[in-house]
Amino acid sequence: MSTLPPAALAAARGRARWSLVAGVALGSTGHIAAVTVATIVARDMLGSATLAGAPGATVVGGAAIGSVVLSALMARRGRRAGLVAGYAIGVGGALVATASVLLGSFPLLLVGTLLIGFGNTSNQLSRYTAADLVPAERRASAIETVVWAATIGSVAGPWLVPISSDLAESVGLAPLSGPYLVPVVFVAIAAILSHVLLRPDPYEIADESAPRAREAAPLGGAVALRVTLLRPGVLASIVALVVGQFVMVLIMTMTPLHMTQHGHGLDAVGAVLSAHTLGMFALSPLSGRLAERLGRVRTIVLGTAILALSSVMAAAAPPAGGNLLLVALFLLGFGWNLGFVAGSALLSEHLELHERTRVQGVADALIWSTSAAASLGSGLIMAVAGYTRPGDPRRRPRGDSDRHAAGPSVRARASPCGPGAGDPRALTAAGPGSAPGPYAGRSSRTTQLASTRAHATTSSTGTYSSALWATAT
Repeated sequence: MSTLPPAALAAARGRARWSLVAGVALGSTGHIAAVTVATIVARDMLGSATLAGAPGATVVGGAAIGSVVLSALMARRGRRAGLVAGYAIGVGGALVATASVLLGSFPLLLVGTLLIGFGNTSNQLSRYTAADLVPAERRASAIETVVWAATIGSVAGPWLVPISSDLAESVGLAPLSGPYLVPVVFVAIAAILSHVLLRPDPYEIADESAPRAREAAPLGGAVALRVTLLRPGVLASIVALVVGQFVMVLIMTMTPLHMTQHGHGLDAVGAVLSAHTLGMFALSPLSGRLAERLGRVRTIVLGTAILALSSVMAAAAPPAGGNLLLVALFLLGFGWNLGFVAGSALLSEHLELHERTRVQGVADALIWSTSAAASLGSGLIMAVAGYTRPGDPRRRPRGDSDRHAAGPSVRARASPCGPGAGDPRALTAAGPGSAPGPYAGRSSRTTQLASTRAHATTSSTGTYSSALWATAT
């Protein structure tokens, strides 16, 4: 229990909350800028798209490892030490990735992206840290504020890709090294802010309803991890988080491939993914309010129902175009957000403070592992059953004549071996190809940037980057 006077305690908690929000905004900006170009870098290094998705897999793997390692560190040294360590490792990973671009080393790229994913764990665990600082009835709002901060990164990260590329080239570096220098700056600032402003440690100023570790049973003592995980409220929240993540990643990973197979260009894909991004992050404040008004469990049920509805709508959407798929993917993101915010709040309120870091780390490791499994499994499902169901005539991809009738296909982008290969700026000049329907008529630069922005944002929550860039190449 903190010994600070009430006014000083309130000020310390407020400072800590805004430090967490700033850290996530900065950290997600750097992270998303880096993962935006990961598959492009891998393709150019290897001369083939066969293993271009490997950096996305190592990012997810690093996040899963980081969830366990940083949670263990937090349990021993405090929240501040864990968050700062994660951000610092992310900066190190960005430097390694930059070196890999300059040296043309694919193995070094995989090491760098693994460490970048590890560092992104600090962004993810910040939501639980914010929840510790407020009473139980306000934890959902605290979590949604931190989750919403990732919206800043989803916009700023891709926007900084061409700018950083130009800057790198102007000083004689490879253009693709520029985006990896973005997290060197932004994530480093997040680490410094966390180190300076998270004082006292969030554990020391946690809300009184959460007993501190020294006041409760010792970690690893009478309350074993297995028993804690099987506690009904804990188990229900983890199941909600994992199921929501699996459904969302599975459908979203398949959607870009499904659309391009039926003749849609990157402008159409970008429009749909932008709607999905809006549902995932921008509506976090609404999710927090609903979780507080309706209760955590009811909000999770509502989110699950919306996920189910969006899945049916996506399967029923006509491949030729229309608004139904766009609405379905928006609802998919919103349903996930409801479950993510409410599930995270439910998990926190069913754990004592000394239990939270370890169990929350296990939960996030399961979430990231689920993302990888869903992303990998989506390819198999597409090959065996298609986007809708076996035998559905809508599964048939458009032939060359259909693609020609619909306009220039996604293959009209610059060849990897031609001028501008590997330059992220070439992404905005792929041509005006688009599918008939509500996506037609948007400017090439605007729609390509929307696609890049949406792709990068979904990369931060799973392995969508590999799917989208593999589709584009």
